[in-house]
Amino acid sequence: MASKAEQAFEILKERIMNGTYGPGHRLVIDQLVREHGISSVPWRESLRRLEAEGWVEIVPNVGALVKTFDTDAWQRGLCLVARLGGYATALSAPRLTPEDLERAHTLNRQMSEALANFDPASFGRLNREFHELLASRAEDRRLLDMVKNEWARLELIRKSAFWYAPGRAQAALAEHDGILELIEAGASAEAIEAAAKQHELNTVEAVTAYDAELHSQSHS
Repeated sequence: MASKAEQAFEILKERIMNGTYGPGHRLVIDQLVREHGISSVPWRESLRRLEAEGWVEIVPNVGALVKTFDTDAWQRGLCLVARLGGYATALSAPRLTPEDLERAHTLNRQMSEALANFDPASFGRLNREFHELLASRAEDRRLLDMVKNEWARLELIRKSAFWYAPGRAQAALAEHDGILELIEAGASAEAIEAAAKQHELNTVEAVTAYDAELHSQSHS
């Protein structure tokens, strides 16, 4: 059975991730004690853990606040996903089954349908599932947990890069196909890692360029 501190951590993290506690929300220990019947010590432990993982900011004389993310935080997060996810995909690639690869192709087709139907929420969910599937056979639990943690953090940032940067979503689907082709062809770990990493960095570059273009237009 999970400890009280683990229970408190899971309650808070789930509510942050599902939006119940949005950015800037103040987490009051006394209120949490009353709501859940868990004493204050486990809540304090869980808040320190959430702070260490980057979900919460503890402000002197204010308390614990759900962290507010911005475009810069999104860019930093996706660059980290590029490095960690690229490595995890390279480790996983030789162990992916034919069923895994078939599922990946299906997910990419479903993303194309979501794009055609102007459904960014489904596109984002399917995109995350695609990448987590390709990394799922890495046999390094800590690495996979780090990748999933960063994906979850990115989902809290409301701006969707695929829809925010025109044309990026369609390009991403083509890059997905390219990564799958490398895996199915038995390409080297280095080639697969480089392709998976560059795929994420291309999104960062597309959003950065579009941001700069909008900024230039607004000041012209």
